[in-house]
Amino acid sequence: MTGLVYKSTGSWYTVKTDLGHVYECRIKGKFRIKGIKSTNPIAVGDMVDFELETNNNQESGIIHKIHDRTNYIVRKSVNLSKQTHIIAANLDQVFLMITINNPPTLTSFIDRFLVTANAYSIKTILLFNKVDTYDDETLLEVKYLAHIYRKIGYECIGVSAKTGKNVDKVKALMRDKVSMFSGHSGVGKSTLVNAIEPTLNIKTKEISTQHMQGQHTTTFAEMFDLSFGAKIIDTPGIKGFGVVDMDKEEVGDYFPEIFQLKQDCKFNNCLHIQEPKCAVKKALDNDEIAFSRYRSYLQIIEDENEHYRTDHWEN
Repeated sequence: MTGLVYKSTGSWYTVKTDLGHVYECRIKGKFRIKGIKSTNPIAVGDMVDFELETNNNQESGIIHKIHDRTNYIVRKSVNLSKQTHIIAANLDQVFLMITINNPPTLTSFIDRFLVTANAYSIKTILLFNKVDTYDDETLLEVKYLAHIYRKIGYECIGVSAKTGKNVDKVKALMRDKVSMFSGHSGVGKSTLVNAIEPTLNIKTKEISTQHMQGQHTTTFAEMFDLSFGAKIIDTPGIKGFGVVDMDKEEVGDYFPEIFQLKQDCKFNNCLHIQEPKCAVKKALDNDEIAFSRYRSYLQIIEDENEHYRTDHWEN
């Protein structure tokens, strides 16, 4: 039998067939480690083949094959830095949710996420959530950030899950697509999903006032079928986002503004750090490239793993 993985809890996978039948499946021990370096060999969004078996009158499935993926979102595993964690597979687009101060979303986090999505050719749309709660000064920060990312080609939308601002716009973009919602804990992913499809009633929690961070309410990534022909993958909140499997020389290719300029550098293998006649450094000096973006680029190529969770957001 063939089906789509809707939920993964680490050892069990909820798989749905084309006919709409749902089975709880697991994988064989040897399959778990066969050439797969990620902490989770199977991810939500994977298409798999499985066989049914019955034990104690309970029917379940044994997965024996993963179909080739068109793409996937991957990051460094939080506990095992040498391993990776696949967040979801076979996506049409990702909505990265951003909040300025409740909790704060760092530009370094945004840029690392965008680089990874770009590397796997996944379209990313930036959603600036909770715009109904911001004062004038904070709204200016939203506009400034949106300007930076629109300039390099990303769609940016200001939304409010609570008031419904631009929820219909997001809904229209999701129609007939598989979309993933991601971001820090507390940015309002589950609240927005509930606003898009109220019947789902996904659990939400208030922000922890002590640490200004969200509390994890989504424990595992899970896919949902929506009433208007869309599929959505709700994911656990991500604190840090470590970039994996990328050579220093190719990192710049996933920053659109750097990629556009690299042909004008004197050296073909220019890393845009201290090389003479570097078009990227020149553009930076002329304020044609945002410093926050260039700083993120440097952090990634210098592999500053110790900073990817602790860097402070700056204007």
